[in-house]
Amino acid sequence: MTLPIRVAGAPISWGVCEVPDWGRILHPDFVLGQMARLGLRATELGPPGYLPGRPAELADVLDRKGLSLVGGFLAVVLHDTSRADETVHEVERFVDLLAAADAGTVVLAAATGLDGYDRRPDLTADQWRALVRGAAMIGDVAKDRGIRAVLHPHVGTHVERRAEIERFLAESNLPLCLDTGHLVIGGVDPAELVERHSDRIGHVHLKDVRSDLADEVRSGRIGYADAVRRGMYVPLGDGDVRIDAVLRRLCDVGYDGWYVLEQDAILGQRTTEEDDKPLRDNARSIAYLETVLGEP
Repeated sequence: MTLPIRVAGAPISWGVCEVPDWGRILHPDFVLGQMARLGLRATELGPPGYLPGRPAELADVLDRKGLSLVGGFLAVVLHDTSRADETVHEVERFVDLLAAADAGTVVLAAATGLDGYDRRPDLTADQWRALVRGAAMIGDVAKDRGIRAVLHPHVGTHVERRAEIERFLAESNLPLCLDTGHLVIGGVDPAELVERHSDRIGHVHLKDVRSDLADEVRSGRIGYADAVRRGMYVPLGDGDVRIDAVLRRLCDVGYDGWYVLEQDAILGQRTTEEDDKPLRDNARSIAYLETVLGEP
């Protein structure tokens, strides 16, 4: 794979998720091996506990597949001050592992404290201010270890929709993870967001989605996990996200960070027939990138 951008994989594209009872979890050797087959040379970490938590063991697992680590996603409660110490300790353990593996980015989501991403209670004004302070505190914890923290607008978290993203950008100095799928589900055009806030993009997750299912999630007619099971995420170029416009705009503004292929998947518990679907879907996404980025 020869592309003018740095492309990494992510275990979530193989159905590996932190949400309880999300689906069948494939063995790391299988997932990382398929990433290597695709020509990927880097990955995100996956949920805590999926890959080894000891630096030497993690390095061995990655080295055997020829992969490096670019960062990791961590959903933490930022708005509850009574949990601040617990959150800091969790982040410290996570970023210490990232630093030991020479990864550069911790991708934070403002978790609700509930399991999954199907429900989202409203925040009070005090809780929102606590969220902003908590994000700043975690940014400092990460920076002290040579890791950059970015905030991921994410379905079912407290920073999801346009107004919340704009408010967070106005009140915090943390960069964003530009996730093309979650933004569209939240009602935000990712290309437009890059246009308005090009200096705040610190990391990129590339997703494509079916707009009909995204609309149902946004309206509350179906839950996020149900939409994923029904195929909301599709290979790049097969859905309704303007991926080509996003890529052009990011190149125009000089973004030179990682582009992580993320296509949330849920694998059925009772069959292994779909185990190679993530390989096929990611191959289609890579072929799409080669086509779009190879154009004059």
